[in-house]
Amino acid sequence: MTIPTPLTGVVPPVCTPLTPDREVDVPSLIRLVDHLVEGGVHGLFVLGSTSEVAYLTDRQRRLVVETVTGHVGGRLPVLAGVIDMTTPRMLDHVASVTSAGADAVVATAPFYTSTHPAEITRHYRLLAAASPVPVIAYDLPASVHTKLPACVILDLAAEGALAGLKDSSGDLAGFREVVTGARNRPDVRGFSVLTGSELIIDAALAIGADGAVPGLANVDPRGYVRLDRLCRDGDREGARAEQERLCALFGMVRVGDPARMGGSSSALGAFKAALQLRGVIECAVTAEPQVPLSSEEVERVGKFLAGAGLL
Repeated sequence: MTIPTPLTGVVPPVCTPLTPDREVDVPSLIRLVDHLVEGGVHGLFVLGSTSEVAYLTDRQRRLVVETVTGHVGGRLPVLAGVIDMTTPRMLDHVASVTSAGADAVVATAPFYTSTHPAEITRHYRLLAAASPVPVIAYDLPASVHTKLPACVILDLAAEGALAGLKDSSGDLAGFREVVTGARNRPDVRGFSVLTGSELIIDAALAIGADGAVPGLANVDPRGYVRLDRLCRDGDREGARAEQERLCALFGMVRVGDPARMGGSSSALGAFKAALQLRGVIECAVTAEPQVPLSSEEVERVGKFLAGAGLL
């Protein structure tokens, strides 16, 4: 399908359920997609950070895209990450995910080596030239080590190389610069500005964001759809209360003991544990070498769910 311009609403970065032997659990993935669609989301983003894209083989990446696009059948737009270290590797991913049915691709800047703004510009132009579907930039400086400059994003938007931005930088001032530029520049049309920060969605929508890509929406899609609706209806108090409920629920990402695991293991483990506790996926395993949550930590995830009214 053709993605809306701009793309609006809640577009969860879909978790990738795995079997105990770390293969893609296709039945669980389909149940998760149904859970999200029934929750009222407005699109799906596969192969993002919450999808554990960096841990998946090329074969597994393609299976995820084929499974989701085949099951959704055009009911919602499906965005697919083409995240990798270099432009040539991302070009291979563009060919793979678009042939598997993705409606748009989501790309970071190259990483491993430092990248100059001129090289970032060239990178996105090469992806756009090769992609049969729109390209959305992914600002993820914590992992990619490069903050995408607003001027680069807006210039690429003006020339048609970029259709949108997913901003997971947490830099609300920089995000606002892109929102304002997309609104005020006459040469930028239909550009989607999406926040990936679960905790400030009400603020992002208030300054003009088009939508959100919250990982926690895997666990509570209805809550984020409700938050989006309250913001668009102008119910500031209702939106504030819902955002604060979701902020409290987000506390689950810190259940893992930082003395024995990284933040990614804790957060992704918590999301998957929550989905298993809610009966959506079969197994909460994360990809190697991430450390699994203990039974006590999973129990704490359950308490967060109960506190949010989800168990």
